[in-house]
Amino acid sequence: MNKPITLSRKAAFARPDALPGQLSAGVAAALLAAVGDVAFILSAQGAILDVAVSHGDLVGHGFADWIGQAWSDTVTADSRSKVGEMLAEATRPGAAPRWRQVNHPAAGDDVPVRYLVMTLGEGDRLIAIGRDMRGAAAMQQRLLQTQQSLERDYMRLRQTESRYRLLFDMTSEPVLIVDAETRRIREANPAAHRLLDAADGALIGDPVHAIVDRRDRDDFIAYLGGAEVADDRPAVTLRLGNGRGEAALSARLFRQARTALLLVRVTASPGAVSDRHRHDAVLGEVVERMPDAFVLVDRDLKILTANAAFVELAEMPSIDRVNGERLANWLGRPGIDLELIMTQLREHGSVRNVATILRGSAGAEEEVEMSGVVAPMAGSDCYGFTIRSVGRRLRDAPAVTRDVPRSVEQLTELVGRMSLKEIVRESTDLIERLCIEAALAYTSDNRASAAEVLGVSRQSLYSKLHRHGLGNLMPGDN
Repeated sequence: MNKPITLSRKAAFARPDALPGQLSAGVAAALLAAVGDVAFILSAQGAILDVAVSHGDLVGHGFADWIGQAWSDTVTADSRSKVGEMLAEATRPGAAPRWRQVNHPAAGDDVPVRYLVMTLGEGDRLIAIGRDMRGAAAMQQRLLQTQQSLERDYMRLRQTESRYRLLFDMTSEPVLIVDAETRRIREANPAAHRLLDAADGALIGDPVHAIVDRRDRDDFIAYLGGAEVADDRPAVTLRLGNGRGEAALSARLFRQARTALLLVRVTASPGAVSDRHRHDAVLGEVVERMPDAFVLVDRDLKILTANAAFVELAEMPSIDRVNGERLANWLGRPGIDLELIMTQLREHGSVRNVATILRGSAGAEEEVEMSGVVAPMAGSDCYGFTIRSVGRRLRDAPAVTRDVPRSVEQLTELVGRMSLKEIVRESTDLIERLCIEAALAYTSDNRASAAEVLGVSRQSLYSKLHRHGLGNLMPGDN
């Protein structure tokens, strides 16, 4: 045991000339034992040959009584693989030792110890230097508990903020949060934006005195100054800006995050209502009461809203049964009318007085005229249509005689004077001309649409128009 022991050159020092050289066995043993809380002298197979314990508490857990036992038998089952890996790494040439944590079973709870295993000189013995990790584990546990406590506090804070935000946004009373130093609005609820006729978020950053009339701004600024020094200031009645009438304004000082803020409440008089919102309400009421049907649809022609006249024409019990349904369920001849109308809308932005039919859910059909327009909506387009019943007007209108080429009676009188082939040709021309005239009337003289309705090409329709003398065509005509 008196043979000198040399430390491995893989320790940590970088200058060879500064190394301590050979140390005696006693000095090396004392040095290695002092590095950690416990040190084991091991055989190459992992048997404990000697123990040095510098942490008195570990003696009470029986660390000093393990001489002669296998090191792997002193640890928990889940740590035995780590012991085997550390022994293998220590005896492998060129392998750098590293710290690994294992757990020793003890009364009450396991004892975590962090070990570094390395060879002793050129012999077959190893040394395992261990550091008690219970202090670090206790600190980590306290850190985890503190973190969980902070998370619980943060969650309660978020829930409180959510309740505040919900109350702030849903209250019908206009409320402003104002920076007491800069007198600028930090927050404003939707009721304040509605009262002041401002878009959502438009009030943020504006000076608070801008909400009142110019003639009352000095009085308002003086009132806010008084509210900073006294909490029982009564409300003051001032005129709002842009002729919105009078309102009672009250302010109260509070602090948040070391910042002085003012809570400003605005109680508007009955007349201080935005003209725009009042007009919107009147417009909605007018649309609902108008005798002509009105319907608003999205890009997929699904109904967004409609008035009572449309619900009546559609023979539906309520507007709720109409919303979300496709307009084609009631309007137009299947596969013809709506496609033509939408084509015209996308090309020109509007259509006027298009003749079509409206089919009620109970089976009734009504002849109607339809006008429509495209309008933007939240980054997309929507379509608004007015629908007017013309069935009664057509029934009451006097019959209009047209100068057709021949009547049916005239065609039958040709029998005996013309061959059947010539009579058939005459009747075919009659039917063809009548159909072309009907298609032109149906499409408001749009020849491209008329060709689509008739199922012929444009060139064919132009040839027939020229043959029947139904219009002077120029190059580029529709």
